[in-house]
Amino acid sequence: MSLALAAILAVAVFLTSTLSGVFGMAGGLVLLAALLAMLPVATAIAVQGAIQIVANGSRAWFSRDHIDWRILCTICVGLVAAAILLFILRYTPDLAGVCIVIGLLPVLVWIPRRWLALDASKPLHGFFCGLMGGGLNLAVGVSGPTVDIFFIRTQMDRRKVIATKAATQVISHAAKVVFYGATASAMGGGDWLMVLVAAPFAIAGTNLGFHILQRMTDDGFRAWTRWVVTAIGIFYLARGLFLLLGG
Repeated sequence: MSLALAAILAVAVFLTSTLSGVFGMAGGLVLLAALLAMLPVATAIAVQGAIQIVANGSRAWFSRDHIDWRILCTICVGLVAAAILLFILRYTPDLAGVCIVIGLLPVLVWIPRRWLALDASKPLHGFFCGLMGGGLNLAVGVSGPTVDIFFIRTQMDRRKVIATKAATQVISHAAKVVFYGATASAMGGGDWLMVLVAAPFAIAGTNLGFHILQRMTDDGFRAWTRWVVTAIGIFYLARGLFLLLGG
C-alpha cells in the first residue's frame, strides 16, 4: 500500500468515523463507497467490516453505560438466522445490485411513524431488526437506515440509541468479516494492513463524534440523520443505475 493511499484511507476513516460517532450510521455508507472504488466488492465489504468493528467498538466502549443488553441479545438472534440463510444460499454480492439496494435504503427513514411503528425494545421487533439489518449488512455491507427505523421510533434518548446500535453493529460487522472470509477468502495481507492503518483514525474520529453528539438535541439528531443518509443514498442509487445501464 502506497503512502498516498494510506493517507487517503486515514482521512476517509477519520471523517466517516466522526460522522458515525454523531449519527450512529452514515459513516459506514461513505467509507464503503470509497473502498468499492479501490477493491473488489466482497473484499471491500470485508475490509469495511473490519474497520467498522474498530469504529463501532470504540463508540460502544465510550457509551457502554447506555447499552441496552436485552435489546442487543434479541437482535443477535435475528442476525444469526440471517447469516445461516445467506450461507445456505451461497450468496455472492454484485456491485450494481449492492449500490442500488443501498441507494434505496434511505427511503425507510422517511416512512411516517404511524405507517410502520417498529420498536427494537419489543422482543419480536428486535428479532426482525437483527434479521433484516443483519441480513442487509451481510448482503450489501451496510444496514444503518434499516436498523435505524427500529430505534428512531423508540422512547430511548439519543445516547442509548447510539450505544445500543454501536454494540449491535460490532457483532454484525464481525459476522460480515467471518462470512466473507469463509465463503470467498476475501481478505489478503495487504487488506489487513489497510485495517491496521485505519484503526487509530477510526478510534480518533469516533471520539470526536461522541463529543459532538453530546452537544446535539434529540430533535436535531433525528432531523439531521434523515437528511445526511438521504444524500448518501442518492449518490449510491445514481452509481448503481449507471453501472446497471452499462456505464
